[in-house]
Amino acid sequence: MHRSVPERNEATSSTDNGPTPPPEAAKRHPTLFRAIRRRRNPPLRRSDITVTDERAVKRAVKAASLGNAMEWFDFGIYAYLAGTIGRVFFPSGNETVQLLSSFATFAVAFLVRPLGGMVFGPMGDKIGRKKVLALTMILMAIGTASIGLLPSYATVGFWAPLLLILFRLLQGFSTGGEYGGASTFIAEYAPDRRRGYFGSFLELGTLAGYTGAATLVVALTAWLGSDTMDTWGWRIPFLIAGPLGIVGIYLRLKLDDTPAYLKLGEGNVRASEAANQVETTARGDLAKIFRQHWRPLVLCIALVGAYNVTDYMLLSYMPTYLSDELHYEESHGLLILVATMVVLMLIINQVGRLNDRFGRKPLLMTGMLGFLVLSAPAFVLVRQGSLLAVSAGMLMLGLSLVCLLGTMSAALPAMFPTSVRYGSLSVGYNLSASLFGGTTPLVITALIGATGSDMMPAYYAMAAALVGVIAVALMKETAQQPLEGSPPSVQTEEEAAEIVQAQAPTPKF
Repeated sequence: MHRSVPERNEATSSTDNGPTPPPEAAKRHPTLFRAIRRRRNPPLRRSDITVTDERAVKRAVKAASLGNAMEWFDFGIYAYLAGTIGRVFFPSGNETVQLLSSFATFAVAFLVRPLGGMVFGPMGDKIGRKKVLALTMILMAIGTASIGLLPSYATVGFWAPLLLILFRLLQGFSTGGEYGGASTFIAEYAPDRRRGYFGSFLELGTLAGYTGAATLVVALTAWLGSDTMDTWGWRIPFLIAGPLGIVGIYLRLKLDDTPAYLKLGEGNVRASEAANQVETTARGDLAKIFRQHWRPLVLCIALVGAYNVTDYMLLSYMPTYLSDELHYEESHGLLILVATMVVLMLIINQVGRLNDRFGRKPLLMTGMLGFLVLSAPAFVLVRQGSLLAVSAGMLMLGLSLVCLLGTMSAALPAMFPTSVRYGSLSVGYNLSASLFGGTTPLVITALIGATGSDMMPAYYAMAAALVGVIAVALMKETAQQPLEGSPPSVQTEEEAAEIVQAQAPTPKF
């Protein structure tokens, strides 16, 4: 647990800083007005500052990251079996139509993600982060395992794609509460100076989930062969989700809720006047989010939109691009992607350290500019078709993406105050993911079909990156700063003492 000692019982100060005094009066009575300002905005005391427990932070990061890995393992399976699912669940005929139908079903899950965010986000602000994260894990495991049990189109006809859509909707609904909750969970546990580093483990979990899904699909295809995979082998990855979900639920339920959330519920504890303005309000609901926090919400949607287009283009769509446009074996395209993701996993925590040191904005801008400038050259390389050229092109895209992956999970939660953080981030993230993320494979496939140009993925990523560049330029820098609505969070008693000492008035002689 984190240690935070309650303040002495005092009357709650007004949240209104009052009118600005006339300059002449402030000059005539500087001591009086300085005392008034200190009373309205009292300096932090040692009892206000949270000193983190390193072991508790690591347990929280592990549970959130492993749970996230299992969620994205479930989602990755569908993306990497898109061709097989098209053949199993949709009428035979044009292969492009089957693939479009499969990707349309992939995108369907994203249509309900905003609804999931609107339900689970405010719920997480009301009943706690860990309970909601355990619930989302349960629903995802049920949805994924159920897909593995569905009959094919050849067996039950139109009921097959109908049932597939139903369980994809359940997957999407549960995922609506996952990212906002997991990133909030880690951000609220981590000390301020290392939030980027610990937050990067969340996306390490995402990459691990995708890598595990791709590796399993490749191994099963090599072992069983394509015909057997189409017959029954495709079910195995989906059925594995059940036991994995149980492990994730166990890990999440073992943890205490975040210190920032627990402090928010105490009511009689103030961190400072500024923090008190947020912490003593009623917990977030949708009306408050859209009415009071629409500016950071719009910025969040723009950032996440740019990030999701590039993320899903590389991690979900690229194997299909290699097999459909360049006629690679499906397993070969997946192996190249796995190798790329392993490289990203090796360096993502270093990106987290860098954004703690230099700031969130420089790393995010590097990633966005990377996609804006390098997408076209990368796809020119990929179109060459050789193993070396394809690997180099994907690595160029991957290095741009890892700058975003290693930074977003620390940057996004800091955009919203504690009382509405889970809800605001879930709503903003999932609205954007619904519009721009899950639709990416479908839109790119349709654009290639309409134009005949296999450079469309590059152009789409560049357009998204341009939006991202503008959004990053407009956002505030939040590295090494306390989360809005929460007191400072530090690693040691010495750091806490330094913060208090820094606010002490300089004696005058």
